[in-house]
Amino acid sequence: MTIKGLLFDKDGTLLDYHQTWAPLNRSAALHIAGGDLELAERMLDHAGQDPLTDRVRPGSDLAAGTAIEIATAFAHVHPDHGQDDLPGLVDSVFQRDLAHHSTPVEGLNRVIDVFARRGIKLGLVTADSEEGAIISLTPFGILEQFEFVCGYDSGPTAKPDPAPVHAFCDTTGLLVAEVAVIGDNYHDMDMGRAAGAGLLVGVLTGTSDHDELSAHADVVLDSIADLEACLIERQLIK
Repeated sequence: MTIKGLLFDKDGTLLDYHQTWAPLNRSAALHIAGGDLELAERMLDHAGQDPLTDRVRPGSDLAAGTAIEIATAFAHVHPDHGQDDLPGLVDSVFQRDLAHHSTPVEGLNRVIDVFARRGIKLGLVTADSEEGAIISLTPFGILEQFEFVCGYDSGPTAKPDPAPVHAFCDTTGLLVAEVAVIGDNYHDMDMGRAAGAGLLVGVLTGTSDHDELSAHADVVLDSIADLEACLIERQLIK
């Protein structure tokens, strides 16, 4: 088997999760709470972010959920938020501040360039909105190298459903066994496994630790900076 396509998660994989999202999550909660800090911190805690350390629990709504799931978690604590479209408000706060907070993982541009030069097809599937993906990655000049970009609001279904992997294959003409799925959360791994992806790669630049990822991934790497060497060692790319 040869890997001919890479389907990346965004947050925690291409972007450093905590540096990018901890302040965004806090801004959204505080906005919905009307500036009430104590209420915002309770909302964050329920959705998965420790209000003292700003660390996000793996598998929580903030770690892997869509704006719909995050809004639902916030509303559980603050049911009288008064918003007609709370998921839309969450997305709008995120999109307003994403460009300012987006922090790439080390070596992002080099990694993407290396695989693009090899002729490997690149895709992106994120629990963020497609507009959020565009806003957050545009500053780094890599989007033009991706043949497939799928947000929770623009793909067939959200992770961990396998449909985005099949949509990537439909777009690129690849077999699912020729695709490696790379992500920081077990939602990414479960999506790839359900689809029958050729390789499941966990990375430690997001919310999950090695033990949490190793139960779901075929291999766990420190970051995508190690991905090319891993694929060469396994004789999965030429």
